[in-house]
Formats: sequence, structure tokens, C-alpha cells
Amino acid sequence: MLSIWMVQGSRVSIVLKEHLWYGLYSSFMGCFVYCLLGTSKDVTLGPTAIMSLLVYYYAFQDPVYAVLLTFLSGCIQLAMGILQLGFLVDFISYPVIKGFTSAAALTIGFGQVKNILGLHGIPQEFFQQIYYTFKYISETSVGDVTLGLVCILLLLLLSMMKKHPPKSQQEVPLFIRLCNTVVAFSATARNALIVVSAGLVAYSFEMTGFQPFDLTGRTAEGLPSFQLPKFSEIVSNTTVTFSDIVAEIGPGLAVIPLMGLLESIAIAKAFGSKNDYRIDPNQELLAIGLTNFLGSFVSSYPVTGSFGRTAVNSQTGVCTPAGGLVTGIIVLLSLAFLTPLFFYIPKAALAAVIICAVAPMFDLKIALTLWKVKKVDLLPFFATFFLCLWEIQYGILVGIGVSGIILLYNVARPKAKVSVFEHGTLVVHLQSGLNFPAVEHVSHLIYENALGVSSPRNVVLDCTHVCYIDYTVLNGLRDLLFKFHRKGVSLVFSNVQREILKVLLTAQLDEFQYWDNVDEAVLNLAGRTCIEEMDGALKTACTMNDQNADTPGTANTHLLISEHGIK
Repeated sequence: MLSIWMVQGSRVSIVLKEHLWYGLYSSFMGCFVYCLLGTSKDVTLGPTAIMSLLVYYYAFQDPVYAVLLTFLSGCIQLAMGILQLGFLVDFISYPVIKGFTSAAALTIGFGQVKNILGLHGIPQEFFQQIYYTFKYISETSVGDVTLGLVCILLLLLLSMMKKHPPKSQQEVPLFIRLCNTVVAFSATARNALIVVSAGLVAYSFEMTGFQPFDLTGRTAEGLPSFQLPKFSEIVSNTTVTFSDIVAEIGPGLAVIPLMGLLESIAIAKAFGSKNDYRIDPNQELLAIGLTNFLGSFVSSYPVTGSFGRTAVNSQTGVCTPAGGLVTGIIVLLSLAFLTPLFFYIPKAALAAVIICAVAPMFDLKIALTLWKVKKVDLLPFFATFFLCLWEIQYGILVGIGVSGIILLYNVARPKAKVSVFEHGTLVVHLQSGLNFPAVEHVSHLIYENALGVSSPRNVVLDCTHVCYIDYTVLNGLRDLLFKFHRKGVSLVFSNVQREILKVLLTAQLDEFQYWDNVDEAVLNLAGRTCIEEMDGALKTACTMNDQNADTPGTANTHLLISEHGIK
């Protein structure tokens, strides 16, 4: 785990074309801060390829810009955490998370193939990696391939040994118990065991004067100084002020804090789902924000949750975020004293560890499950998966957007059940809430079924599931009540919650009527319809009586009809 921290920190800095130590200085602050504030036992904060590429774009390869961007991003993320804006991550649906983790596992895993093969000059972009890996595959290093494949096989074997421990027996010889303990320890510490063993093998070859492996090489030495980030710099005898730097960074002040949050939360949710625990987004925001804020004092650039290191951390069997405390201390000690030893770690061994760590996260079986359960959820899943292969930040954003559209469509088109009761009274049961995007749809549904027919009908609107109402909905209901009144029929409400009833009464809607339940509303409308029908019959009889006043026997007929109508 430590080796991966150190080497990936260096390699990410190379991507940024900065000095090597900037990546390593970004590797330890998150260990201490997340130990105190983090809510995921697996997540590790540190430099990532995605964040590095974003910093490369917005910091213009300038260390001063990068460190200041870290400081400002930390401030923004801390403010979001204090304002409890963590609920925004609730809009990351499970298909989006699974699409992201599967794509991240594929891109990170394939990104290590070049190290297994010992190839150089392979671009970072996924599709270009595929093309150039196969283009230069003839240049494969036999030593790196051999070492890489052996490491992968040993890791798989040790992983199987951990999953299938020997059955405990009461009377077992001490030697057997000792062997079981050694095997269990080796299986748990398999990543460190493989890296150290590979480093010893590489060092042995180095002593003979022949090196068949591609080594990590020189890394940073010494601890960083603790100081305020620079808020200005002098370039070509010209002072670039703080406002100038902020103006040049521009959208990066929004993109980097949000992408850092989204990436870290997506990783935390993925591993939380896998290992059965929940996270607190607001607490995660505080952890990431404070890490970046304090990290800027030690020349760090923006960090976030690292998928590869988190996968290794989870696979190691860590139980609490306190595991980061141990890692942070060891990283600091290593920066101070041990960094020269990392020179001999073969890249192929590290690549094998990373590939075996991320492989279990590649899960396309979820697509079959979504097909059986809810086909529409395949849209955000595949949108996230395929776009994350291109650019992870775009994949997450588009996936969230597609999920949001599906959510808004269901809000704007709530399901409603229309039932016909006695005397033609319609009862409209809203199966979900009534929000302002849905008012036009519901109004159209009621109008078409009740007023758009040859004989207008009374309607009872069942508001059992309506728990929120706004001014747009009130205006829609006012317009609908007016149309019903003009047609000579009624629109009444039933099962109205107390808070909603208070709002409706405050709005003083004309012709507004409500009943405690649907049955009372239907009986009232049915009784009213009977009275109207009898009044109509009485008026008809009176008219006939007037027309036939001189006809013998008509007075008796009128009397009978009138008595029937009165009764």
C-alpha cells in the first residue's frame, strides 16, 4: 500500500510535468485528516490521475497556481460541508455508481498493462492506450511480463487462500497452527509481500549488473516545509496578483471542488455498498475540504478519493478509517528516510497489485439485473460507463444528468388512476405527489375525462399522496375549478393533509370544497346530482302542466308528480 502511495504520487506529478515531490507531498495529509473526519473505512485521499489532469488544465503547469487552487478548493468544499450541501450527492443513483466503478476499474486496470509489458510512451487516454499498446506490443519486455504474470498468479493464489481458510480444529499440533497463522498473515499482507519480494529480486539483479525490469526510479527525498501558499508570483519581472490568478483559473474553482467531491463520494458509495456500511456526505465534504486546505500548506495539489488505492485498502481488510493514521505515519517516515529504497521496486509488480485490486470492481452483471428489474435504468448506467472510458468527469456528470431527467419525468408525469362511481362521478387517485411540473399534466387528464366529454361529470380528487404544493399548483387548481364551475359541475378534494389544507384555504380558491375521504365526497356529489335531477324533472312537469292547463285530468297528474318530487 505504501509503495503504491509513493509511486503513484510521483507518476501523477510527471503527468503534471511538475517536480516529483509535489505528488508525494499530496499523499500524506489526507491520511491524517480522513482518519478523524472520514466515514468510510476504505476510502483513501490522495493524488489521482483524473484530478491531476484537471489541475494540469486549470493550473497551466505552474506549481504556484496548483497549490493556490488546492487552498481555494479546500475553502469551497469546507463551506459546502458547513452549509450541509452534501445532499447534492444523493442525486448520484446506483446505476451511475456502478457504471463509474466498472469503467474506472477497466481504465485503471488496462492503464497498468503497459507496465506489465514494460512499454514506454503510451498515452494516458484510454482509447489511445488500447491503440498504442497493441501497436508497440512487439517491444514487450520479457522480464517485465514474466514478473508481472508471476505476481498476478501469486496474488490470486493468496487471495483464494484468504477466502478459503483451513477449518479450525480443537486438537491441532503447534506446527500446523503456526503454519496456518503464517499463511493467513501472508494472504492478508499479500500486496506488501509481493512488492517487497519483487524489490528484493530487482535489487539482486542490480547487484549483478543486469536489470531485466523497468524500475520505479528516483523519488522525492525529505519532508515538505509547512508554510502558507503563495498568493502571487513574479513572472518575467511582472507580478501576477491573486485576482489575476483567480481570473485565469476561472471555471476551475467550480469544476475541481465538485469533481473532487463527486469522485470521492462515488468511490465511498461503491465500497460502502460492497462492504455494507453507509457514509455521511456532509462529513465527507468536511474531510476532503480540510485535507485540501491543510494540504496547501505543504505544497500539495488538490486531492480526492483514489479508486485504485481504495481498492487495495479494502482488499487488505482494513476495518476503520484509523488505518490511514498508520499509513500517514509510514509515508512521512518513508519521505524522511526510505525513499531511496523505492528506486528498486519494479513497475510490473505494482501494476499487478493494482490490477488485482480493481478487477473485482468491474461488474457488468448489473446490466442484466437492470434489464430484468427496470430497463430505463440502463440509460444512466451505459451513459456513465461509456463516457467514463473517455473522460471520467464527463461520464459522472452525464450519468447524473440522465438520472435527473428520468427523475423529473416521473415527477412531471405522475401516475393517476381514474375510477367511475355512481351517477358518473369520477374519482382521480394521484399515485404520487403533485408538484408544479405535473400540474399541467394532471389538469389535462382531469379536463379530458370530465369536461371534454359530451356530458360533463363531477370529479373527486384524492390527495392522499400530495405532501407538497406550491403557487404554480394553486394557480392550476384555481383555473380548473373555474372551468368546472362554468360547466355546471363540481371538482372536490378528499384526503387532504392538514398542511396542504391550510395552504389551500389560505389561497381562498373559489368553489373550493373538501371532504375527509373519498366515500363522503362521492355520496355528497351523488346526493346533489339526485336533487338536481329531481329539480329538473319537476321543472319539466311544471312546464307540461302550463302547456296543458285546459286539458282535463292534467291537474291530478301535476299533483302526483309534484308529490313524487317533494318526497
